[in-house]
Amino acid sequence: MSDVRIIELKQSIFENNDKRAELLRQELKEKGTYLLNVMSSPGSGKTTTLVNTINRIKDQLKIAVMQADIDSDKDARTVASETGVEAIQLHTGGMCHLDADMTRQGVESLEGDFDLVILENVGNLVCPAEFDTGAVKSITILSVPEGDDKPLKYPLMYQVSSLALINKIDVLPYFDFDMDKAKEYIARRNPDAKVLPVSGRTGEGIDEFAQWLLDEVKAWKE
Repeated sequence: MSDVRIIELKQSIFENNDKRAELLRQELKEKGTYLLNVMSSPGSGKTTTLVNTINRIKDQLKIAVMQADIDSDKDARTVASETGVEAIQLHTGGMCHLDADMTRQGVESLEGDFDLVILENVGNLVCPAEFDTGAVKSITILSVPEGDDKPLKYPLMYQVSSLALINKIDVLPYFDFDMDKAKEYIARRNPDAKVLPVSGRTGEGIDEFAQWLLDEVKAWKE
């Protein structure tokens, strides 16, 4: 009887995805389009934070948003109605993440060229961090109610993120959340990650995030 062949499917899937992601990134670079991948758990306040941020910079950049969810178009409708920018909904068919090919389908569905395309990934702390979407950079949002220990429990999410927003700081008095510990834990996973405390609801700290985005897009186009 011949030896059983072992096929490393996981390695193959990631390797092929990485190649497609790099190709998409190069194509977007040629068009001058900055793709930002936003990750977090469900309920972290991604959409509210993005709406507040987009309204601060939409007169300076042409922006589009791609909302990824297993189902529903609620978030895309919210972004479109509250900011006026183009927003499309991506249904993942039950998958808990987007990969490069799925992201490309979304980008190609947008009408026109954009300076900044924001991908709001599926709310999940594991799967989205494993797949390169073709974005220039990824960021993660950690909300105060989730607890300051999330970077310890979900290390990859923070290792692949260039920026961590600590959201919902307006409710800090009501939760056992240590800001210094959260920053320390993030630094353990990624010492190069920038950390910004913000409130998507009240707008506190959002100006600094908006400026970070403006600087990122400008640098990408140079």
